[in-house]
Amino acid sequence: AATPGPVPAAPAAPTTPSVSASVPQVQLIPASVEGALDAAEEAVDLLLDTGRAPGDILVLTTGDPHPWATHELSFGEESYWAQHDAGDDVFYADAAQVQRAAGRPVVVFAANGGPLDAATGALPVALARAGALLIVCGDAQQINSVLGAGV
Repeated sequence: AATPGPVPAAPAAPTTPSVSASVPQVQLIPASVEGALDAAEEAVDLLLDTGRAPGDILVLTTGDPHPWATHELSFGEESYWAQHDAGDDVFYADAAQVQRAAGRPVVVFAANGGPLDAATGALPVALARAGALLIVCGDAQQINSVLGAGV
């Protein structure tokens, strides 16, 4: 009887899963439109306090921009997006620009106003950009209707 040859090895699993390879955990922090940005700030502080690297966090806003984004944009779009691309600090962007923002392990989404469809259109993309965790700060009923009940 012939002895079997070596069995081919299964392909190696990627060491870093793509952002779309797994479904991130979703956490909802109920907040009013006026309180959503403050709730997002508290979430970022807690993430940093528990050891999450600043470059792991992307914060998206649907209404007024975060003061950091306003300040950084005053130096021009090129400088602003260069900081995003460097990836070494928390990055704040308007949810309308979510297509331009690269995925990060944690996305904090502040539904702090803006056009009615701002959250509806950007939330699914924010979910796709979140590698491990999506934290949504805003109206629970609206968010559940977009992402599915029970979030």
